Amino acid sequence: MTSTVPLLPPPLAGTRPACDGGGDPYRHTARQLRSLGADVPDAPDDGVPAASRLRLPHGAGAVLDWPAHTDGESDLQARTGLMAVHGRRHGAPEPLPLPYVGTVAATAHVTGLLAAELLRLRSGRRATAHTSAEACALLTVSQYLAAAAADEGEAVSPAPGTATFTSADGVDFEIEALVPEPWGRFWTGLDAPRHAISAGWTPFQFRYATARAPLPGELRSAAASCSWADVRATAEHSGVGLVRLTDAARRAPAETGGRPPWTLRPVPTDAAPPARPSGPAPGAASCVLPLTGLRVLEAGRRIQAPLAAHLLRSLGATVVRVEPPGGDPLRGMPPTCGGLSARWSALNRGKDAVEVDIKSDRGRRDLRDLARDADVFLHNWAPGNAERLGLDATALARANPRLVYAYTSGWGGPADGLPPGTDFMVQAHEGLTAPAAAPGRTTVASLMTVLDVLGGFLGAQAVTAALLTRERLGSAVAVESSLRAAADLLRGRPRAEAPDVDGHAVTTDLPGLEHDPRLGPLLSRSADGLLTVDSPWRIS
Repeated sequence: MTSTVPLLPPPLAGTRPACDGGGDPYRHTARQLRSLGADVPDAPDDGVPAASRLRLPHGAGAVLDWPAHTDGESDLQARTGLMAVHGRRHGAPEPLPLPYVGTVAATAHVTGLLAAELLRLRSGRRATAHTSAEACALLTVSQYLAAAAADEGEAVSPAPGTATFTSADGVDFEIEALVPEPWGRFWTGLDAPRHAISAGWTPFQFRYATARAPLPGELRSAAASCSWADVRATAEHSGVGLVRLTDAARRAPAETGGRPPWTLRPVPTDAAPPARPSGPAPGAASCVLPLTGLRVLEAGRRIQAPLAAHLLRSLGATVVRVEPPGGDPLRGMPPTCGGLSARWSALNRGKDAVEVDIKSDRGRRDLRDLARDADVFLHNWAPGNAERLGLDATALARANPRLVYAYTSGWGGPADGLPPGTDFMVQAHEGLTAPAAAPGRTTVASLMTVLDVLGGFLGAQAVTAALLTRERLGSAVAVESSLRAAADLLRGRPRAEAPDVDGHAVTTDLPGLEHDPRLGPLLSRSADGLLTVDSPWRIS
């Protein structure tokens, strides 16, 4: 979403929140607050219990509830099933070698603070948003949890397997193909057997859903018989995305301050902006949640944008999904629960839906009409699609001069020369993978959708900040977050603790979590039996 118009300052620029707490949760939170322009002191190094409590000058507050009974990142990864999901590719629980839960929880914590300030502006009510680190950890595996608790079985084998390949000259790489034709052309070009090409497509396609890729060994053999130069040439000719895995140790750490993990900009429009509200909106005093009465129009696929909208719904928004004629094809992805995909439902339950053919002139007019009544339009289309369809921020602001236009992208900027901005491509490109020391393993590349999930949390934060900015300006705002920015958050984190398996009670039975005395209260069963994670926020 490039533009020559000025970028708006982040919503906390110039503020000095009152902060209390210590430990990793405080450090993770402080880094994000600094990126949003806040003046935040360093965490005291005096043994203060792990916690983070924030208060803005006008009374909005936020508390990160980091459980006292846990000893940190490793314990939360182990107890909530994250280690089990991350380890599926190798057949045994493994820690995700990143401060992942702490980063996700801090992102939600800052979102809670922004939401509480938005509630104050909308209703005059001073509120505090309490964020549960345990609920955040459960949400990172919510789609896997829902699928594991469904009565129907998976569509692919539960055997372990990765989607990382190694060339004859020792280069580790990953490929991306969103449709089968490029996949077939690529492996045919590497002289893989036809039966292996056919048998490998389904587990490759489902690796996003299952966190494992039990691919035929003949594909690895085909890759291992070709040089890296030949692999690159074949990928370019066939149209698959290709990334050479980058050792994280060789990548420079992300910036620890400065630019925010998303960008805000005003949207130019010929329409006269409505009068800026001088006080709480009519009826807003009855707001129970910060986004009560606001309407989000979501045109999202897969995980990143749907999860962002799901989190906005947890903060009180009404969400309407824009789906293609016939509905989102992922509604039928096995396993199903109550006639719908359990994974799809984990991210989309409770949303309304409307079918729109955005490829037609009539459909695009319908979408612009829907945007007139929305507060937020959120999408994760491929780069350039919004502009090509005439559905970019400027076009929709003509229909609604107070619209928040949110784009949850892959690369967060121009994507020329880059592969599709999907989770695993960005993971590999941004150095969240590294050679593994374990015998027989090439890398620690995760098949858990770590960036899609963190990107969804980051997208919800970006939209909340944009709504807060709109409340102050009274006019249309565009905001862009990205998977690459999510990777920056993880790469820039101090690794105070290296997660490990030893000494922790590791959960491998995901459905059994509903019987856990500490985590069970954070889970619910829907009327059709879907096992779901409750909101990570409580507003008081």
